[in-house]
Amino acid sequence: MFAPSLRSWWRPLGHADYLASSWFPGLTGVRALAAVAVVFFHYGGPVVDRLQGWIAVQLFFVLSGFLITTLALREEDRDGRISLRGFYLRRVFRIMPVYFLLLALTTIAVTIGGTYQSSRLADAMPYYLVFGNELVDFNTPYPTSWSLGVEEKFYLVWPALLVLTSFARSGKTALRLLLGASAVVGVVLFALPLAPSHTWASLSVHYCSLVVGCLLAMTLHHPRGFALVRPLTSPAVATVIGCGFVVLQFSVGPLAKALGGHWQFVVPVYAAGSALLLVAVVSPGPVRTLLSCRPMTFVGDRSYALYLAQTGAAGVTGWLLPSGLAKAAATTGVALVFACALRRWVELPAIAYGRKVVERRAPAEPRVEATTGAR
Repeated sequence: MFAPSLRSWWRPLGHADYLASSWFPGLTGVRALAAVAVVFFHYGGPVVDRLQGWIAVQLFFVLSGFLITTLALREEDRDGRISLRGFYLRRVFRIMPVYFLLLALTTIAVTIGGTYQSSRLADAMPYYLVFGNELVDFNTPYPTSWSLGVEEKFYLVWPALLVLTSFARSGKTALRLLLGASAVVGVVLFALPLAPSHTWASLSVHYCSLVVGCLLAMTLHHPRGFALVRPLTSPAVATVIGCGFVVLQFSVGPLAKALGGHWQFVVPVYAAGSALLLVAVVSPGPVRTLLSCRPMTFVGDRSYALYLAQTGAAGVTGWLLPSGLAKAAATTGVALVFACALRRWVELPAIAYGRKVVERRAPAEPRVEATTGAR
């Protein structure tokens, strides 16, 4: 019994098995880790500074790029095409109900508190309404929504490029990667005049993480690309990768110092490490098992609302607790309560209605993990 078990520990994942997996619960666990890390960074104080949880947003971005591209490529293989209508409708019903509800509640709260003008929410509102969130000063209400501004622009461009390049007879993957990188850079350059307080590097580096996720998805989807990555998919190697990612997470601070304090240079390194973590998560082994457990998937399923609701939750806990581990833990708990309510009464009904709208003109699709990144 021991020998077969030992052999299976080193047996890599097959490409057919990877393609046959329509749901990766471990990726939901990754969302949970990233969301909680961000909350603890915001409210944990100096005690958790070494964790550098701010950079976990890049893990969201890599995961978003990976899932968006994986779902699109599988749809193309299954149906012979990618439905932009279906994609955009699913995004609308997945993202916007919770986003605009929390924006409305934030507006009501600061208005009742008499701080609507002084909070600069009035100046930020035009950007919030059109998902230009990343162009707004962070010292305004609803600050964590900045990442949605980045992702929504990417969602607008990347699927359309996949459709436009679907007619290429050769070099399709390379063409898609080149066009994707060029497009997101173009979006950033267009946005720069609107955001004089942000540097080009500060904006563009987030798209780098999204593109890394897209590249990973294309690599794993195609047999030749998967063959290059396959040695990393055995349980033994996947476990080493998982441990290595923990080391990377705690090395972000020292790495930034070594690079002269330029965090923009750290992000591509972290994005590459995040891509390796995703390989470990879709592979058999302890990493996938740990991140697929019920507590992780429970939080991960609610990570989008938890992430957006953290500022409101901090407003509740801030009455009683100063910055520190206790406040971070309490804020996470309160935000999770908010997220549970939002998921039950807003997210799931909206997603179900959106699915009905999509299926009015399309046949029913097999189950896939339709949520992306923190969203």
